[in-house]
Amino acid sequence: MKRSRVTVRLTALAAGFLIGQAFIQVSVGPALAADAARGKILFTQKYGCFECHGTQGQGSPVTGPRLAPNPLPYDTIAAFIRTSNGPMPPFRESILPNADLQDIYAYLQSIPPAPDYKTIPLLSGK
Repeated sequence: MKRSRVTVRLTALAAGFLIGQAFIQVSVGPALAADAARGKILFTQKYGCFECHGTQGQGSPVTGPRLAPNPLPYDTIAAFIRTSNGPMPPFRESILPNADLQDIYAYLQSIPPAPDYKTIPLLSGK
């Protein structure tokens, strides 16, 4: 029994779509059910992350690295926060619960990139 070219193409297209979706899930990981607004409060008030990383996670060469926009993957940041042995002390789960860490991460993800300087009249020379 021969398949038509349309059937073969549709089957290939569907397979490609499913493989692409699987790749996205593996590379991005599961979505966290977190609250970015609460994360901002935790970042800027409760845990004092802003003191080293800035209120927008922009970081500084002197105090702490940039965390946003486009933060590292959650698992990478979480592992570092839990086991840091550098200038930043480790924040164990008893100090920074996973739910709070997920909310902070959601806040970091919500921070948009800075606008292109060319779109800012004062900086563009216009």
